[in-house]
Amino acid sequence: MPTRQWPQPPHRKSGMGVAGVLGAVFGSLAALFVLIVIGAAMLKSSSRSETTTPIAIPTYEPSESTSDDPDPFPTRSETQDATPTPSEQPSEEEEPDTTVTPPPKVTLNTSLKNNTVYRAGALPRLTCRAGNANIFSHSQLKSLILKTGRCMDQAWRPILEKQGIEFSAPNYAIAAKRGRGACGDYPSAGSMVPYYCPRNNTIYASTSAMARGNGNARGYGQIITWHGGIISMMAHEYGHHVQNITGLMNSWWSTTLDSTSQSGKLALSRRLELQATCFAGMWMRSVASSYPVNTANRSRLFAFYGQVGDYPGWPRDHGKPVNNNRWFRQGWERSQAYQCNTWMASSSTVS
Repeated sequence: MPTRQWPQPPHRKSGMGVAGVLGAVFGSLAALFVLIVIGAAMLKSSSRSETTTPIAIPTYEPSESTSDDPDPFPTRSETQDATPTPSEQPSEEEEPDTTVTPPPKVTLNTSLKNNTVYRAGALPRLTCRAGNANIFSHSQLKSLILKTGRCMDQAWRPILEKQGIEFSAPNYAIAAKRGRGACGDYPSAGSMVPYYCPRNNTIYASTSAMARGNGNARGYGQIITWHGGIISMMAHEYGHHVQNITGLMNSWWSTTLDSTSQSGKLALSRRLELQATCFAGMWMRSVASSYPVNTANRSRLFAFYGQVGDYPGWPRDHGKPVNNNRWFRQGWERSQAYQCNTWMASSSTVS
């Protein structure tokens, strides 16, 4: 996910004479008052930003269905045989039927708007401790990526299997510098982003590119040195794996092929990417108490997602930074799979 480079404000120094010192005394008093007022306003604004409800709130509820996709989630009572009435029970003279009836086959919905995954609910709260890994050390960051990847397996497996979705864990290819995967080079030229390849269910990443950048692309480690930033990005890539095994990715690709305009294809890509970001927010919240993600680092994560997204001059396929922030917070604060249904969200929240 390319990042936007934000310019640093210039610094200015100047000397002062005696008169300047006297003026500075009174000026300082006035400035102090102004700073107190501004500081109070900023504190209030900061507090408000921590409690504000995410703007992107899909209207979809798990029990809803559409005319285009009737009855997307049949319940068990709708798919298995009715219980025999007393008159249908075998009599004493009859030989009891000992045939074992297999459980009813679950019919999965793989569509974008009514996918079975939206019934999965929240991820379980797990113990997953990150430790003090240094993101600028290849061995430490790779070890942390693989360790937290196993935690992601433990989080997603039970809630997906409960809905009848066959679970399989993704593979990882983590290089110190660069490599070539089934879906291309990683990182690609001028990029530092990891990627998920659905061809072989593998997440590819370069630790140096993510931490230090690549070419003109600023690395995640240049925005946030705490390892939670990069791990949340790996949770985003894991979100693509969830989309793959639930059929969301196939449905997205089929819809993309049917789209007749480039703008339509990009809009579909943004919904796919922002949904993965929402899934990442869900997972980071599920391990917040043990990782741990304290209040300060939570704020840093939110700020981090306000600086990643579509890079100026590149195709708008990942979403604006403001919407990346919104959907990460959506997953964190709502923590329900159906709340990550970007396909039902308004176009303004996925721009």
